[in-house]
Amino acid sequence: MKRIFLCLSLGLLSLPWSAAADDWPQWRGPHGNGVAPDADPPIHFGESKNLRFKVAVPGRGHASPIIVGDRIFLLSAVPTGRPVPKPELPPDADERTRRRFESAIHPIDLRFLVLAYARRDGALLWQRTALETVPAGTTHRDATWASASPVSDGERVYALFGSQGLFAYTVDGQVLWHRDLGDMRTRNGFGEGASPVIVGDSVIVNWDHEDDSFIVALDKHTGEVTWQKDRDEVTSWSTPLLVQVDEVPQLIVAATDRSRGYDARTGEVIWQVGGMTTNVVPSPVHADGTVYLMSGFRGSALQAVRLAGARGELTDSEAVLWSYDRDTPYVPSPLLYEGRLSFLKVNTGILTVLDAASGKPIYGPQRLDGISNIYSSPVGAAGRVYYAGREGTVLVIKNADAYEVLAENSLDEGIDTSPAIVDDTLFVRGVHHLYAFARPTTKEIDGSRQAGR
Repeated sequence: MKRIFLCLSLGLLSLPWSAAADDWPQWRGPHGNGVAPDADPPIHFGESKNLRFKVAVPGRGHASPIIVGDRIFLLSAVPTGRPVPKPELPPDADERTRRRFESAIHPIDLRFLVLAYARRDGALLWQRTALETVPAGTTHRDATWASASPVSDGERVYALFGSQGLFAYTVDGQVLWHRDLGDMRTRNGFGEGASPVIVGDSVIVNWDHEDDSFIVALDKHTGEVTWQKDRDEVTSWSTPLLVQVDEVPQLIVAATDRSRGYDARTGEVIWQVGGMTTNVVPSPVHADGTVYLMSGFRGSALQAVRLAGARGELTDSEAVLWSYDRDTPYVPSPLLYEGRLSFLKVNTGILTVLDAASGKPIYGPQRLDGISNIYSSPVGAAGRVYYAGREGTVLVIKNADAYEVLAENSLDEGIDTSPAIVDDTLFVRGVHHLYAFARPTTKEIDGSRQAGR
């Protein structure tokens, strides 16, 4: 049953965070576009090369790592082993329902964890059990019950476990508050995954599912509702993007019926545009006053929307600068880096790169070496783009007008999450381990030379 929230306050939201400019404090990095502008991680790395640390992570989770100050935060769901009654298929179920039932991952008793690791050496600093429970619904066979990435303002960290609720902690692990947002009924029982975002003094959660959808702003200090708006949308997994437009903080949410720009201070809709496919997963990206919306399930859709002056219904308007209708992604989000818009076809290693200003192809479709299946979103730094495939390959290519492979790196396990980059280090969460790859420091190089004498 849906919980009903009342609007308790309407304070203005300030944009600055406590997080440092070179942190990776949220899904898709400091600017929400997958780019670490001042970082320079290694090109070549692996199980025995440029490996700063490799630590085992309990349970499973598709939550990507975030990094704030000297800490790395991860979310995971760990089976408790306590027995749970096996669900039964209704006797009158049709063949399609039967196939979905058999392919879904059915709920088990889980311990939902928030974990903090030391950025320097991977030591576990603290671990908190948010709750132990049996999730309300199934999830996709390739998904997990800890798929939303955490977010931090540098002083607090927020963990969304979907229907299990939103949990707030200090960066030192002190419990602050918990908010139950209801039970989400996702399309085909595919599970949950959109991540929260921070705007000033609020944490924003988009809650699109098959029942009553909404978007809500919660006071980040108390968890009380600041505003909440109903959404006439089916299930989506796209994380909202925060963009400053004419001194107004806008939250841009991509979805099936309409993608919308909200005033982040009040929740009022500023503009909306149709054109996405069903099952919208990729997060929007933005640069130079244009937002790029994308989806790729049973079709292809890409729109470039000019935000200056955007008001009301924008479908078929001049605000849609250009569109593209082929080879767009289902799960991976795009990368917008130095004027190039890079994206993958569905969940495959087939890359297209467009000129972001005009929508004209730069190159592609181009098959990525060593990658055939990918859920991870690409990240960029130092003129390079990093693609992490489900097979464990991390391909590094040049961010240029032609396809150029710089390195093909291989790990001993698969990767379903998106990497994070801070300074000289690339952080990768594999299926079982958290890796940190970094160029050797001057001290390490000198020590190696000394040992070789």
